[in-house]
Amino acid sequence: MRKLYFLLLLFALSNSVFADTVSDKEKDALIKIYQATNGRDWKIKWDLTSSVSTWFGVEINNGQVVGLNLADNNLKGELPSAIGDLRHLQTLALFNNEIKGNLPESVYEIPNLKILLLNNNKFSGSLSHKIENFNSLVNLSLFDNNFEGEIPKELQNLQNLSEMNLSYNKFKGSVSKKLTLLDALNMTMLDENGNPFLLDVTEEKDITNITVN
Repeated sequence: MRKLYFLLLLFALSNSVFADTVSDKEKDALIKIYQATNGRDWKIKWDLTSSVSTWFGVEINNGQVVGLNLADNNLKGELPSAIGDLRHLQTLALFNNEIKGNLPESVYEIPNLKILLLNNNKFSGSLSHKIENFNSLVNLSLFDNNFEGEIPKELQNLQNLSEMNLSYNKFKGSVSKKLTLLDALNMTMLDENGNPFLLDVTEEKDITNITVN
């Protein structure tokens, strides 16, 4: 009986350890993010010698990193392309930091991302048309950055997108009424002098199907 109890205890402990373990690839990606964003000066730092499960803002489910919430944690620098190795991410919340540079192309390859909150940073560059890959995206906030160029038309094809704020960037061009209604500030952008303006709204044609007998 004692032997059976010991085996059950050992099995339970091994399952617990496994639940806290992520792949080397995901752990390496997290470390690269830490290093690229000046982790030593974060408000809440990671002890890289400890289990990943103890790292602040990292959510693990069944040995996979499904959430990364490092909002308002003094992240500075650029996101490394290795962030795309966090293939199981559903939530990426990095708002209220000082992250700069382009959004890595690898981010668009994360298939199950539902929440992407990057507002109040210093991101720049344009959004990729690969944004159409975010089929599961529900909430997108890029508010108050330095993104520029045109807003990809593919964004309006994301059927699950119900919350969005792209305002206070440097986007230009026009945008559909559908996207404008999703944005809390109706697509208010800033020009080169920092003056606010509204993006033009594209007129959507009413197409009626006519059946010919």
